[in-house]
Amino acid sequence: MAGINYMTKEGYDKLVKQLENLKINERQRVAKAIAEAREKGDLSENAEYHAAKDEQGMLEMKINELDKRLANARILDESTVDTSKVSILTKVTIKNIKNNFTVTYKLVSESEANIKEKKISVDSPIGKGLLGKKPGDITDIQTPGGLMQFEIIEITI
Repeated sequence: MAGINYMTKEGYDKLVKQLENLKINERQRVAKAIAEAREKGDLSENAEYHAAKDEQGMLEMKINELDKRLANARILDESTVDTSKVSILTKVTIKNIKNNFTVTYKLVSESEANIKEKKISVDSPIGKGLLGKKPGDITDIQTPGGLMQFEIIEITI
């Protein structure tokens, strides 16, 4: 997946909206802060001016990063996803063999991962360990917390 950002239409639209906000609202806010700081006199000793310029640099860096991510975006269509095995955009229900705890995760790209929404990256240790598995498979996954064993219960969209 080097260079290409696979994402859902929802994730793509979210990034577009975020980029628009940065380019329109945040650029104006930072430009205003620079102008106000400039009015306060000597720029060489003006901490507000330097802070605003630093913020502007960080903002432009973030805008550039989002532009690149969107330029390399490939929108995946959920209707074409094969649910016979775990792949990006599938929801997979797994059971921890040790404690019988069951959880369902949706496998997404790194940019869309959000553990609160139970969306994990295909590049995460668990995501990598689940890719290609089928219902009934048992897999050992090395996580930061140690080796864990999961059974694949169900794969859906």
